[in-house]
Amino acid sequence: MKKLLFAAYSLDIGGIETALVTLINKLASSEKYNITLVLEKKQGIFLDEIDSKVKIIEYSPSYNKIKILAKISNAFLRFKFIMKYKKKFDCAISYATYSLPSSFVARTASDNSILWVHNEYMLVFENNKDEYAKFFNEINADKFRKIVFVSNSMRNNFEEALGTTMKNERITIYNLVNYEQIIEKSQERIEDCKKSDITTFLFVGRHTEYDKKISRLINACELLKNDNIEFRALIIGDGKDSEMYKNMVNEKKLDRQIVFLGKKKNPYPYFKLSDCLVLTSEHEGFAIVYIEALILGLPIITTRVADSEALINGKYGIVTDKDEHSIYEAMKGFIKNRYKIKDEFNAQEYNDDIIKKINNLID
Repeated sequence: MKKLLFAAYSLDIGGIETALVTLINKLASSEKYNITLVLEKKQGIFLDEIDSKVKIIEYSPSYNKIKILAKISNAFLRFKFIMKYKKKFDCAISYATYSLPSSFVARTASDNSILWVHNEYMLVFENNKDEYAKFFNEINADKFRKIVFVSNSMRNNFEEALGTTMKNERITIYNLVNYEQIIEKSQERIEDCKKSDITTFLFVGRHTEYDKKISRLINACELLKNDNIEFRALIIGDGKDSEMYKNMVNEKKLDRQIVFLGKKKNPYPYFKLSDCLVLTSEHEGFAIVYIEALILGLPIITTRVADSEALINGKYGIVTDKDEHSIYEAMKGFIKNRYKIKDEFNAQEYNDDIIKKINNLID
């Protein structure tokens, strides 16, 4: 049985955390791997969903404002980890791309170290190649044996910016999904929302304007209301910009059209109440919500992010430009004409391809 380590920040709600839990549980169920999960913060609503066979430990650096005390504490913490875990694993994966502690843990634990990249950092840094390179240098990307990207567009940007300076093996692997669990959870009864005869749009995600741009959805809804079109939009999730979004809805008098449902550990019953998923992001790594929607037969309207053109456009939904008017036009067209999914999504084939790549990667 191979010894496998994952390093991450926490198991709070989010797309990366959902993908991590799904991947770890799938590998744990195969009986091929003995898995240890190292968290910078041993917390989050997904903690109790990790397979009981997985060992969870905490590696939590000091952020003491007195820098000399933090340095001493962190040096001792690193020393303890090196003494106990150095090269004790067949493979170690830094799953939280941005996390320096995760980078250290994975590179220390195994020579077969892998960096997993979830976000389109070229767009995060507004196409500033110097800032992009600085980010990957600071997390010591060149010291990993392999780098996994969750979309081809992210991998291509890395190749263009750093392909000549970093010699790691690089591969694209989409996020795994537990489609059986998604289908099962979608049957759960809910009381805070009911099925409606009017067209219902759904947004699921973190409430952060810099990347998710929910303001685009709210402004598109205002344009629909001004056209006297009947619809509603369900918004699931929370975050630092939740109050700003609620204030926008109040100011625009969209309380009848837009319903905030808060954070949901199980969002899938709401997919069953909806007619179309809407994603308004400025950038995404790999939107796992795409696959969740496809599993539940929900068409998608999405801005042009990650691999949306290849995955969605013309097969499972509509890809729009990153502005409120384009999103409004797509929503208006959907209300008028609906959208018939042309190709049935095969979740088993999707997962089988990913598992094959991951087993090869680890072995």
